[in-house]
Amino acid sequence: MGKRVLVPVDGSEQAHEACAFVTQEFSGAEMVLLHVINPAEAGYSAQASLPSFSEEWYEQAKSQAQDLFDEIEVEAKAEGEDLSVTRAIEVGKPVRTVVEYAEENEVDQVVMGSHGRSGVTRILLGSVAEAVVRRSPVPVTVVR
Repeated sequence: MGKRVLVPVDGSEQAHEACAFVTQEFSGAEMVLLHVINPAEAGYSAQASLPSFSEEWYEQAKSQAQDLFDEIEVEAKAEGEDLSVTRAIEVGKPVRTVVEYAEENEVDQVVMGSHGRSGVTRILLGSVAEAVVRRSPVPVTVVR
């Protein structure tokens, strides 16, 4: 059985770099693309309090995730590697969701991009990659 490599994707250039790394380094593996929909991103505007807004927002977020998955699969197939791709969309806080997914889905490795923040920005915004490294039950490779 080949390796299952979890790649959290958010549409950033770093996430695309992580996917490219997996296609190059894990020939024959299963690349599991995980997009986490964070409900906190829906916002707290007056519009957000309308029941229909949250459903529309969620559906739009799912659609954007599917478009992102399509784009990544095209890039992976262009590399010509023998790689199978699985898609997963979860709702929750990114760090917790990535770690729980790795624990519950027989993942062998996590490969993720780093946004490369430093200084005050890193302190204020935190580092999803760093938190996943600290909490993950499996090895994590951070691609910059």
